[in-house]
Amino acid sequence: MSIFSKLNFKDQAFRLREDAILDATTTILANKGFDLMTMDDVANLIGISKPSLYKHFKSKEDLVGAAMIRLLDGATAQLESFPANYSAKERLSALLEWALRVRLDGGLPFLPSTSNAVREMLMRNLKYVGRVIKLNSQLENLVITAQKDGHLSKNLSSDVILFSYYARSCDPAVEYLRRFSKMDRDLIVENMLRVCFQGLE
Repeated sequence: MSIFSKLNFKDQAFRLREDAILDATTTILANKGFDLMTMDDVANLIGISKPSLYKHFKSKEDLVGAAMIRLLDGATAQLESFPANYSAKERLSALLEWALRVRLDGGLPFLPSTSNAVREMLMRNLKYVGRVIKLNSQLENLVITAQKDGHLSKNLSSDVILFSYYARSCDPAVEYLRRFSKMDRDLIVENMLRVCFQGLE
């Protein structure tokens, strides 16, 4: 039974509108960034009044925090959906593939890497911090396991591998390839995964 089947019509409409708000927020963040985004931008994109928007989120900071939490929840859900027989490296690869595809669709803004102010804002959001800690712990364990299995280099620190992995999800090469190469999205993702796990040899 889905969560929506347990809600009355009014609650369902409220939840659907909230999802639409978060979709719009993610799109605007990916295109304009946090500093240039306004609550008016979000309201205008989905065709609601700003007072209606404030019924869902009381500030831009709350709105952006909710969008980032939903993104982290999506990553965690993906990680938990992979087949049980996937190796640690296969899980890392599959999650990076998901992140790259979400990014190419304009749904993966990398706010924490954009400014100190944005990082500090998100770090004050305890729900966001909790999600980050959980996902980071899961990925760190996968890196360590993949090293033990001989699928990732044991000569590198697990921290180096983990943060290099994070960097691949926001690598500007993805945007350059999307804009200036003749590669389609599948080929971009395929090559970015190859660079991440096999290097340039």
